[in-house]
Amino acid sequence: MTQSSSQNLTSQLKKCLSLAQDTATHAEANQAFEQLRASVEVENPLAAELLELLWQDAIAGRRSAAFWQQMSEVEKDLSDRMMENLSNLRRNYLRLMQEQ
Repeated sequence: MTQSSSQNLTSQLKKCLSLAQDTATHAEANQAFEQLRASVEVENPLAAELLELLWQDAIAGRRSAAFWQQMSEVEKDLSDRMMENLSNLRRNYLRLMQEQ
């Protein structure tokens, strides 16, 4: 493998990983990865297999991270609403106590 070929494969992998950052572009990332994998498989089938395993793990990790990010946002929204309701209850309680 020449240095330019190695740099080309590295840049392709970086592109794949960049596309994998967003779950909306995972299909495009997988397509780009398949092209990369085919290039690597010509020279070293074992390396291609290892690369495939690592790619699947990376995609699963990205999906998991996206899921937990969404869960965190939902939890934050819920917490914000609970605090707003608590604040309203306190104001109502104080107003009720003042009226008595």
